[in-house]
Amino acid sequence: MTTVKPIKKSQAKKTATPKAATEVKAPSLMPISFKDFSKDPVKGMLFLVLIAIGYLYVDGKMNYTSQIETQAKKIQMLEVRIENLGNQLRRSDSTLAAAESKIAVLQQLGKIK
Repeated sequence: MTTVKPIKKSQAKKTATPKAATEVKAPSLMPISFKDFSKDPVKGMLFLVLIAIGYLYVDGKMNYTSQIETQAKKIQMLEVRIENLGNQLRRSDSTLAAAESKIAVLQQLGKIK
């Protein structure tokens, strides 16, 4: 059997953990505490500005992507419309050419003046 030696008072103080080390801090939502902010408000404000700029950057990117998708749909619709108008223009050009040739033939025959 092993025997346990009594600890002297001087040894007990050396091995005891300090009270501050045993305290557990509650997790904070912000990485800067109010004490730190009150000591150096410039760093705190820079942190808040950095968060705001990051948010605005992400929001802007999301807004631009939605605009790009909307404009892509609109461009496709307009391309179809341009194609239809081009077909109608070709038909009207061919109809005009046919009418001009008929008028020219009738003028040569003397049917119209």
